[in-house]
Amino acid sequence: MSQPSDKRFEDVEFGEDLPKVDVDVSLETVKVFAKASLMLADRFTDHDAAKKAGLPGAIVPGIMSQGILVAAIHAWAPNAQVLNVDTIFRSPLIVDSKPVATGVVTDIDEDAKIIELDLTLSNEKGETPVVGTAKVTL
Repeated sequence: MSQPSDKRFEDVEFGEDLPKVDVDVSLETVKVFAKASLMLADRFTDHDAAKKAGLPGAIVPGIMSQGILVAAIHAWAPNAQVLNVDTIFRSPLIVDSKPVATGVVTDIDEDAKIIELDLTLSNEKGETPVVGTAKVTL
């Protein structure tokens, strides 16, 4: 039996927006992620060290950004099966920034029952340091 929050393929519309998701990339959260993923480089966990290395500040690990995009998919459709995610890193996503994850349905393959999404992580300046696409089934 379906849960009330389950999304049905038949109910998905071309151009449908995924809900905006406010993302926590605080230094504390990124440190927890870095430790769990064994990515303990200073560029992820120390603003001063990252700046000394030529970065604007500590940066969010790329795989964390990808995970955030997948979490945004599941905020829209908790029952989604993510087939793939392709991510483009345009610029670093800075730790302690206030990003928002968004997405939109860009294709619906009725025969294969596959939905394609465009995904974006935007910062508070309106820049899009991380963009991607995903294919999902419901």
